[in-house]
Amino acid sequence: MSTAVAPKGLEGIVATTSSICFIDGDAGVLSYRGIDIHELAQLSTFEETTYLLWFGHLPTATQLADFSAELAAARHLHPKVIDLLRSIPVDATPMQVLRTATSLLSIYDADEADCSHDANVRKAYRLTAQIAMIVATFDRIRKGKAVVEPDHSLSHAANFLWMLNGEKPSDTATRALDIALILHADHELNASTFAARVIAATLADIHSAITGAIGALKGPLHGGANEATMRLLYAIDAAGADPVEYVKQMFAQKKKISGFGHRVYHTEDPRATHLRRMSEELGKAAGNTKWFDLSRKIEIFVKAEKKLNANVDFYSASTYTTLGIDIDLFTPIFAVSRISGWAAHVIEQHDDNRLIRPRADYVGPTYPTPYTPLDRR
Repeated sequence: MSTAVAPKGLEGIVATTSSICFIDGDAGVLSYRGIDIHELAQLSTFEETTYLLWFGHLPTATQLADFSAELAAARHLHPKVIDLLRSIPVDATPMQVLRTATSLLSIYDADEADCSHDANVRKAYRLTAQIAMIVATFDRIRKGKAVVEPDHSLSHAANFLWMLNGEKPSDTATRALDIALILHADHELNASTFAARVIAATLADIHSAITGAIGALKGPLHGGANEATMRLLYAIDAAGADPVEYVKQMFAQKKKISGFGHRVYHTEDPRATHLRRMSEELGKAAGNTKWFDLSRKIEIFVKAEKKLNANVDFYSASTYTTLGIDIDLFTPIFAVSRISGWAAHVIEQHDDNRLIRPRADYVGPTYPTPYTPLDRR
């Protein structure tokens, strides 16, 4: 038996090497392939950021145009996948549907059994396009609306909003979602990404790895904090309450406020910086800053009272709501973005693979514990 004490949740344990994402939690730094998230959020697009994650460098204009065209061309769901979406009860959660439909995608992918680098990249294009389509298509079906065919002339963010709402989005809405997708694209070895790499390390196909990642994201300790944040804002608004007094009461009852604090960051989550601004700008553009105003009052109070910073989930709630997106689509949209990072990690894992097989710090009965025959128990 080991005398070492294993940290709960593997906190602080380095599990692998990777060239995809760098985080400095003390300095509030997040970068993809060495490029700061602030620069990417201000200057890049989701397509360009995804290219960076998959190929390790920023594309030329020609490479970006080709990449965008390839991603748009992958916007196709097999009719059997559409049939599945139609057959699922409309009260199923979008995350349940996304997990199940993503698994089905592998059956209709010609490269399913090929885990070579090039095949994984081809599948990554398709998965990135298809996951967004599944989320939008099921939402239309469950609401009794006609399925909207993809528009290959639109960007990834714009096409998602088009397929979701059935109308061409404004430039403001498109850019807001595009930035949100960039900010959520990767975050090192978070629970879902680590799950994807563990599955990929068995030489399972990328669809299996991504399905496992979606399963991990479905858990409320990983995805879902922005949903809880928005439900809090709705509750405060419905009660006509002062947000600070409402949160004070929650603290008095030892209740947690979702959207604050982070396992990695000890300063402001750099993604929250941009989502705060987006929430305010979208509210002003819509002529209604209610959700931003409530959020900002809560943030200021929690920061002063508990010394906790808002994380990526806190302002993504009001941002998505102002875009007209339903609460139970918040976490699926996380997957619409994070598939780019998941795919990058699966590709990296398969390119230099070793089965991930850690050990446990045994804390059970002392060895050897003798076996007691049944008649003496």
